[in-house]
Amino acid sequence: MSTTGESQDIEQATSAVTDAPDNKTRRYDRQLRLWAASGQSALESSRILVLSSSATATAILKNLVLPGIGHFTLLDSAIATAADAGNNFFLNAQESIGKPRAKEALPLLRELNDSVDGEAVLTDVKELLKTEEGRETIRSFSLVIAHNLDKDVLDELAGLLWADLTNPPLIAVRSAGFLAEFYTQFHEHCVSQPHTDGTPSLRITRPFPELLQWARELDFDNVDPTTHAHIPFVVILVRAVDEWRAKHDDRLPITPAEKNDFKAQVRAMKRKLDEENFDEAEAQAWRVWFEPAVPSEIAALFTLPPLEAPASSTKTGADLPPSPNPAFHALLRTLNTFVGSPGGPGCLPLSAALPDMRTDTESYVKLQNLYRDRARKEKEHFTELLTDIFPNVAQEINEEELDTFLKNSHQLRVLRGRKWGEWDKDKAAVVESLQISPRETGTHLALTALSTLLSQTPDGSSVTVDALRAEVHALVGKDVELPEEAELAIGELARSPTAELPNTAAFLGGMVAQEAIKMITRQYVPVNGYCVVDLIDSTTGVVGTP
Repeated sequence: MSTTGESQDIEQATSAVTDAPDNKTRRYDRQLRLWAASGQSALESSRILVLSSSATATAILKNLVLPGIGHFTLLDSAIATAADAGNNFFLNAQESIGKPRAKEALPLLRELNDSVDGEAVLTDVKELLKTEEGRETIRSFSLVIAHNLDKDVLDELAGLLWADLTNPPLIAVRSAGFLAEFYTQFHEHCVSQPHTDGTPSLRITRPFPELLQWARELDFDNVDPTTHAHIPFVVILVRAVDEWRAKHDDRLPITPAEKNDFKAQVRAMKRKLDEENFDEAEAQAWRVWFEPAVPSEIAALFTLPPLEAPASSTKTGADLPPSPNPAFHALLRTLNTFVGSPGGPGCLPLSAALPDMRTDTESYVKLQNLYRDRARKEKEHFTELLTDIFPNVAQEINEEELDTFLKNSHQLRVLRGRKWGEWDKDKAAVVESLQISPRETGTHLALTALSTLLSQTPDGSSVTVDALRAEVHALVGKDVELPEEAELAIGELARSPTAELPNTAAFLGGMVAQEAIKMITRQYVPVNGYCVVDLIDSTTGVVGTP
């Protein structure tokens, strides 16, 4: 029978296992699993400028306020109408009619998350663009989102933000009826956490000394049956590759016949038919012939041409080409040096992460420690190279940023963007896209035509099927025959040129906010091009990719 003292010890021990999560962790628990503390910190530091307080704009903001951005500004001089009261759920119905729309929407938006700071500025962005102080205000935000902005104003805004590499990205959203599109303007976007399905190398064909020693010294023939049935598949494959190379002039299996022979060699290492670790090794044999030193996608980044920066753009330093991401490029260039350095492994840095495998705890922990020790040594070598090549940048890169880069070095992404509206000027490219993707390109052209007509008559009185068709032909050429999909898009926009539907607004709210979060956190891979939404047929597609 246990004593009271023993009972207290047990209670103390079990209660000390873990600390209770704080309020922020409980509030943001689900999203922290998606973008971790680093992503949440980036969100909480962000400042978002939203041009418009329409149903779509407030739906986008809803999905940014809930996950906890730092600050948002609603910039809108519009007065709420009966139409706004009917489609914008952040207005106070009939009571908001005749009052400043942004000011009416603000309280309910702030109510969603009391940790988010928000304000309504009752002016038009055209006024800000007229003065240097106003332009600097726009440039001070982390991200600018514009919904159904006047064509000329949007072009001027896009030009302002494109003029310098350090300016914030712009997400331009256009919608009417059941059709919509959005486009993110950025010079360059670097992602070290794309969260893709890329598989890091386990160094099976390039084993580090400690791993190769284990595989060579393990007596496969004389170990006891239990140990034999729990040898990790990594060790099995390293041993099999070592023996194969000894018999084939240091070559790996290349032809289909050789690959089958290699798998047969692995099967022959089994003692019993039910040894699942050897079955797993055979299933993982693809790593032997699909494990390059540097994946082609990463090798392409090593030879990426310098970014063509605007003349007025801020310089990043003499040792790096112009870029809004100097730290990332310093790491990327160091990675290239690391791969070719005499003291390096001749491949990308090792990831300490191991997949699940059929083995016992002792073997798995031993393998995990080997990989961790090797990853630590390679990180130290990488850090030395970084400090030697980019001493100034190295001081600004924190430990977490470095670890993230090295861990994901096999799946890095660098996206190069294009200024808003530039694609439309390339008539040949647009016509080609119209043939390849008639629905998406046709809808984009129709929305562009609508924007042009609404800039002339904001009430939509000049928007007709013939007028829209004429504007589309002005973009692609009079001799180009428009596909049926383009004609259908023209018909829908002629029917509802200024209609903003709650379901379209809600759908766009989720999609655009998702892209905004990708840009802010620099995690996941954003859409690069015009994302076209057709809620008549429930389809989305991307055109105009650089």
